[in-house]
Amino acid sequence: MSAKKAEEVYIATGRRKTSTARVRITPGTGLFLINGREANDYCPTDQLRKTVTSPLEEVEMSDKVDVTVNVCGGGCSGQAGAVRHGISRALEKMDPELRVPLKKAGHMRRDPRKKERKKTGQPGARKRFQFSKR
Repeated sequence: MSAKKAEEVYIATGRRKTSTARVRITPGTGLFLINGREANDYCPTDQLRKTVTSPLEEVEMSDKVDVTVNVCGGGCSGQAGAVRHGISRALEKMDPELRVPLKKAGHMRRDPRKKERKKTGQPGARKRFQFSKR
């Protein structure tokens, strides 16, 4: 029985900005844990909760799978995006048929935007020091 249970675990990694989420999906009743806490407790705003659960709602599997996530790095928004990406990848591993609706909704694409580095001779990435002609 333990071999069967180990067989039904789908693991994937999601990334956004500097955050990395390791997602584990198993068939279940809709339990959603992020770093050992309920998803509603972990995500402070409705916007972030919606971001995190959107792949599951897209394929209507919110109450059919248990999701366990370990996420680290970055802030709230980056972590939510990383969790969303990881869930999408794990769902695709679970059922390759789900790739089309997830891809159409934009969940399969890794968001490439990162913070731009500060340049020398400038106070920030794009801002310049004040120019004085005379």
